[in-house]
Amino acid sequence: FEFQLHPVGPEILAGLVVYPLEQAEKVLTEYRWFVENIHDDLNVWAVLRKAPPLPFLPEDVHGKGVVVLALFFDGDPEKGMSIIEPLRGFGQPYGEHIGPMPFCDWQKAFDPLLTPGARNYWTSHNFSDLSDAAIATAIEYSGKLPSAHCETFIGLLGGQASLVASDATAYNARDAKFVMNMHARWESAEEDEACISWAREFFARVEPYATGSVYVNFMTEEEVERIPSAYGVNQTKLEQIKRKYDPDNFFRVNQNIKPAA
Repeated sequence: FEFQLHPVGPEILAGLVVYPLEQAEKVLTEYRWFVENIHDDLNVWAVLRKAPPLPFLPEDVHGKGVVVLALFFDGDPEKGMSIIEPLRGFGQPYGEHIGPMPFCDWQKAFDPLLTPGARNYWTSHNFSDLSDAAIATAIEYSGKLPSAHCETFIGLLGGQASLVASDATAYNARDAKFVMNMHARWESAEEDEACISWAREFFARVEPYATGSVYVNFMTEEEVERIPSAYGVNQTKLEQIKRKYDPDNFFRVNQNIKPAA
Protein backbone atom coordinates (compact mmCIF):
# COMPACT_ATOMS: atom_id res chain seq x y z
CA PHE A 1 0.00 0.00 0.00
CA GLU A 2 1.08 3.56 -0.63
CA PHE A 3 -0.39 6.10 1.76
CA GLN A 4 -0.83 9.79 1.05
CA LEU A 5 -0.50 11.77 4.28
CA HIS A 6 -2.19 15.08 5.03
CA PRO A 7 -1.25 17.61 7.72
CA VAL A 8 -3.72 17.75 10.63
CA GLY A 9 -3.33 19.88 13.72
CA PRO A 10 -1.37 19.47 15.88
CA GLU A 11 -4.35 21.26 17.49
CA ILE A 12 -7.88 20.88 16.18
CA LEU A 13 -11.31 22.00 17.38
CA ALA A 14 -13.45 19.17 18.71
CA GLY A 15 -15.94 18.23 21.38
CA LEU A 16 -19.45 17.21 22.33
CA VAL A 17 -22.88 18.79 22.64
CA VAL A 18 -25.20 16.63 24.75
CA TYR A 19 -28.99 16.89 24.43
CA PRO A 20 -31.77 15.00 26.26
CA LEU A 21 -33.09 12.01 24.31
CA GLU A 22 -36.54 13.62 24.55
CA GLN A 23 -35.26 16.28 22.14
CA ALA A 24 -33.75 13.76 19.72
CA GLU A 25 -36.35 14.17 16.96
CA LYS A 26 -35.71 17.91 16.71
CA VAL A 27 -31.95 17.54 17.15
CA LEU A 28 -31.59 14.88 14.45
CA THR A 29 -33.91 16.70 12.05
CA GLU A 30 -31.83 19.88 12.49
CA TYR A 31 -28.66 17.81 12.16
CA ARG A 32 -29.90 16.36 8.87
CA TRP A 33 -30.44 19.89 7.55
CA PHE A 34 -27.10 21.19 8.89
CA VAL A 35 -24.94 18.55 7.21
CA GLU A 36 -26.50 19.12 3.77
CA ASN A 37 -23.96 21.88 3.14
CA ILE A 38 -21.38 21.09 5.77
CA HIS A 39 -17.95 22.73 5.64
CA ASP A 40 -15.26 20.53 4.08
CA ASP A 41 -13.12 20.65 7.23
CA LEU A 42 -15.96 19.72 9.60
CA ASN A 43 -17.53 16.39 10.50
CA VAL A 44 -20.31 15.74 13.01
CA TRP A 45 -21.55 12.35 14.19
CA ALA A 46 -24.61 11.68 16.34
CA VAL A 47 -24.66 9.12 19.15
CA LEU A 48 -27.77 8.00 21.05
CA ARG A 49 -27.07 6.24 24.36
CA LYS A 50 -27.17 6.55 28.15
CA ALA A 51 -25.12 9.50 29.35
CA PRO A 52 -21.75 8.43 30.72
CA PRO A 53 -20.34 10.25 33.78
CA LEU A 54 -18.77 13.04 31.77
CA PRO A 55 -17.30 15.73 34.04
CA PHE A 56 -19.12 18.58 32.27
CA LEU A 57 -22.56 17.01 32.80
CA PRO A 58 -24.58 17.45 36.01
CA GLU A 59 -24.49 14.29 38.11
CA ASP A 60 -28.26 13.80 37.85
CA VAL A 61 -27.91 13.49 34.06
CA HIS A 62 -25.56 10.49 34.29
CA GLY A 63 -27.40 7.38 33.07
CA LYS A 64 -30.18 9.30 31.33
CA GLY A 65 -30.93 8.90 27.63
CA VAL A 66 -29.08 11.43 25.51
CA VAL A 67 -28.28 12.33 21.91
CA VAL A 68 -24.69 13.50 21.56
CA LEU A 69 -23.28 15.51 18.67
CA ALA A 70 -19.57 14.74 18.37
CA LEU A 71 -17.82 17.32 16.20
CA PHE A 72 -14.37 17.70 14.66
CA PHE A 73 -13.07 20.75 12.80
CA ASP A 74 -9.62 20.76 11.19
CA GLY A 75 -8.78 24.44 10.93
CA ASP A 76 -8.60 27.69 12.83
CA PRO A 77 -10.51 27.14 16.12
CA GLU A 78 -12.02 30.64 16.09
CA LYS A 79 -13.37 30.10 12.59
CA GLY A 80 -14.57 26.64 13.60
CA MET A 81 -16.55 27.97 16.57
CA SER A 82 -18.53 30.26 14.28
CA ILE A 83 -19.20 27.42 11.83
CA ILE A 84 -20.42 24.99 14.50
CA GLU A 85 -22.53 27.59 16.36
CA PRO A 86 -25.88 26.28 14.99
CA LEU A 87 -25.16 22.84 16.50
CA ARG A 88 -25.41 24.39 19.96
CA GLY A 89 -28.95 25.62 19.35
CA PHE A 90 -30.77 22.51 18.16
CA GLY A 91 -32.47 22.27 21.56
CA GLN A 92 -31.72 22.84 25.24
CA PRO A 93 -28.51 20.87 25.88
CA TYR A 94 -27.60 19.23 29.15
CA GLY A 95 -24.08 20.49 28.58
CA GLU A 96 -21.21 20.79 26.14
CA HIS A 97 -17.44 20.57 26.00
CA ILE A 98 -15.91 22.10 22.88
CA GLY A 99 -12.50 23.61 22.39
CA PRO A 100 -9.04 23.35 20.87
CA MET A 101 -7.18 20.15 21.70
CA PRO A 102 -4.34 18.03 20.32
CA PHE A 103 -5.52 15.79 17.49
CA CYS A 104 -4.10 12.75 19.30
CA ASP A 105 -6.27 13.52 22.36
CA TRP A 106 -9.42 13.54 20.22
CA GLN A 107 -8.38 10.17 18.78
CA LYS A 108 -8.48 8.74 22.33
CA ALA A 109 -11.58 10.60 23.54
CA PHE A 110 -13.92 7.59 23.38
CA ASP A 111 -11.52 4.97 24.70
CA PRO A 112 -13.10 4.98 28.21
CA LEU A 113 -16.39 3.79 26.67
CA LEU A 114 -14.69 0.93 24.80
CA THR A 115 -12.42 -0.66 27.37
CA PRO A 116 -11.47 -4.34 26.82
CA GLY A 117 -13.46 -7.13 28.41
CA ALA A 118 -17.03 -6.37 27.36
CA ARG A 119 -19.18 -8.47 25.03
CA ASN A 120 -20.10 -6.82 21.72
CA TYR A 121 -22.42 -7.30 18.76
CA TRP A 122 -22.40 -4.77 15.92
CA THR A 123 -24.41 -4.48 12.74
CA SER A 124 -25.13 -1.54 10.46
CA HIS A 125 -26.76 -0.01 7.41
CA ASN A 126 -25.73 2.70 4.95
CA PHE A 127 -28.13 5.53 4.11
CA SER A 128 -28.23 8.09 1.31
CA ASP A 129 -30.38 10.29 3.55
CA LEU A 130 -31.92 10.21 7.00
CA SER A 131 -35.66 9.91 6.44
CA ASP A 132 -38.14 10.83 9.16
CA ALA A 133 -38.92 7.12 9.52
CA ALA A 134 -35.25 6.19 9.94
CA ILE A 135 -34.83 8.87 12.59
CA ALA A 136 -37.97 7.75 14.41
CA THR A 137 -36.79 4.11 14.41
CA ALA A 138 -33.37 5.08 15.76
CA ILE A 139 -34.97 7.09 18.56
CA GLU A 140 -37.39 4.27 19.38
CA TYR A 141 -34.67 1.66 19.81
CA SER A 142 -32.32 4.05 21.56
CA GLY A 143 -35.08 4.55 24.10
CA LYS A 144 -35.10 0.87 25.06
CA LEU A 145 -31.44 -0.05 25.32
CA PRO A 146 -30.97 -3.49 26.93
CA SER A 147 -27.68 -2.42 28.53
CA ALA A 148 -26.26 0.89 29.69
CA HIS A 149 -23.35 0.33 27.30
CA CYS A 150 -25.45 -0.07 24.13
CA GLU A 151 -25.64 2.78 21.65
CA THR A 152 -26.73 3.90 18.22
CA PHE A 153 -24.30 5.98 16.27
CA ILE A 154 -24.90 7.83 13.04
CA GLY A 155 -21.70 8.60 11.15
CA LEU A 156 -21.54 11.24 8.45
CA LEU A 157 -19.80 10.02 5.29
CA GLY A 158 -19.53 11.81 1.95
CA GLY A 159 -16.95 14.56 1.51
CA GLN A 160 -13.91 13.61 -0.53
CA ALA A 161 -14.84 9.91 -0.39
CA SER A 162 -18.02 10.63 -2.37
CA LEU A 163 -15.95 12.07 -5.25
CA VAL A 164 -14.24 8.73 -5.94
CA ALA A 165 -15.74 6.52 -8.65
CA SER A 166 -17.65 3.53 -7.29
CA ASP A 167 -15.46 1.09 -9.24
CA ALA A 168 -12.11 2.73 -8.35
CA THR A 169 -11.60 0.69 -5.16
CA ALA A 170 -13.11 -2.38 -3.56
CA TYR A 171 -15.43 -0.18 -1.47
CA ASN A 172 -18.19 0.97 -3.78
CA ALA A 173 -20.80 2.75 -1.64
CA ARG A 174 -19.82 6.25 -2.72
CA ASP A 175 -23.46 7.35 -2.61
CA ALA A 176 -23.75 6.59 1.12
CA LYS A 177 -24.00 9.75 3.19
CA PHE A 178 -24.61 8.14 6.57
CA VAL A 179 -23.82 4.89 8.32
CA MET A 180 -25.99 3.82 11.24
CA ASN A 181 -24.56 1.28 13.66
CA MET A 182 -26.58 -0.73 16.13
CA HIS A 183 -23.87 -1.28 18.72
CA ALA A 184 -24.85 -3.72 21.44
CA ARG A 185 -22.30 -3.91 24.27
CA TRP A 186 -22.75 -5.63 27.62
CA GLU A 187 -20.89 -7.32 30.47
CA SER A 188 -22.22 -10.82 31.17
CA ALA A 189 -23.30 -13.89 29.19
CA GLU A 190 -26.71 -13.68 30.83
CA GLU A 191 -27.35 -10.53 28.77
CA ASP A 192 -26.41 -12.11 25.43
CA GLU A 193 -29.90 -12.87 24.17
CA ALA A 194 -31.45 -9.54 25.13
CA CYS A 195 -28.66 -7.43 23.67
CA ILE A 196 -28.18 -9.36 20.43
CA SER A 197 -31.95 -9.50 19.88
CA TRP A 198 -32.16 -5.73 20.36
CA ALA A 199 -29.54 -5.12 17.65
CA ARG A 200 -31.06 -7.60 15.21
CA GLU A 201 -34.61 -6.30 15.65
CA PHE A 202 -33.43 -2.70 15.30
CA PHE A 203 -31.49 -3.68 12.16
CA ALA A 204 -34.56 -5.28 10.59
CA ARG A 205 -36.87 -2.39 11.44
CA VAL A 206 -34.65 0.30 9.92
CA GLU A 207 -33.62 -1.73 6.84
CA PRO A 208 -36.42 -0.43 4.54
CA TYR A 209 -34.96 3.08 4.72
CA ALA A 210 -31.34 2.06 3.98
CA THR A 211 -29.48 1.82 0.67
CA GLY A 212 -28.73 -1.91 0.87
CA SER A 213 -24.97 -1.36 0.86
CA VAL A 214 -22.76 -1.94 3.90
CA TYR A 215 -19.22 -1.27 5.10
CA VAL A 216 -17.55 -4.69 5.38
CA ASN A 217 -15.83 -4.00 8.72
CA PHE A 218 -19.22 -3.35 10.36
CA MET A 219 -20.64 -6.75 9.36
CA THR A 220 -21.16 -9.56 11.85
CA GLU A 221 -19.79 -13.07 11.47
CA GLU A 222 -23.07 -14.57 10.29
CA GLU A 223 -23.79 -11.95 7.60
CA VAL A 224 -22.17 -14.01 4.83
CA GLU A 225 -25.07 -13.36 2.47
CA ARG A 226 -24.40 -9.59 2.70
CA ILE A 227 -20.84 -9.80 1.36
CA PRO A 228 -21.90 -8.81 -2.20
CA SER A 229 -23.64 -5.79 -0.66
CA ALA A 230 -20.29 -4.63 0.68
CA TYR A 231 -18.68 -4.58 -2.78
CA GLY A 232 -21.57 -4.07 -5.20
CA VAL A 233 -20.42 -3.69 -8.80
CA ASN A 234 -16.89 -4.69 -7.77
CA GLN A 235 -17.77 -8.18 -6.49
CA THR A 236 -17.12 -9.94 -9.84
CA LYS A 237 -13.78 -8.20 -10.32
CA LEU A 238 -12.71 -9.13 -6.77
CA GLU A 239 -13.64 -12.76 -7.38
CA GLN A 240 -11.48 -12.76 -10.51
CA ILE A 241 -8.56 -11.23 -8.61
CA LYS A 242 -9.02 -13.86 -5.91
CA ARG A 243 -8.88 -16.63 -8.51
CA LYS A 244 -5.61 -15.23 -9.85
CA TYR A 245 -3.79 -14.64 -6.55
CA ASP A 246 -5.48 -17.04 -4.11
CA PRO A 247 -7.20 -19.80 -6.13
CA ASP A 248 -7.28 -22.16 -3.12
CA ASN A 249 -8.92 -19.53 -0.90
CA PHE A 250 -6.14 -19.71 1.69
CA PHE A 251 -7.15 -16.27 3.02
CA ARG A 252 -10.65 -17.16 4.14
CA VAL A 253 -10.92 -16.33 7.87
CA ASN A 254 -12.78 -13.11 7.08
CA GLN A 255 -15.85 -11.85 5.26
CA ASN A 256 -14.73 -14.10 2.46
CA ILE A 257 -14.61 -13.41 -1.26
CA LYS A 258 -14.39 -16.81 -2.93
CA PRO A 259 -12.37 -17.27 -6.13
CA ALA A 260 -14.35 -17.04 -9.35
CA ALA A 261 -15.30 -20.44 -10.73
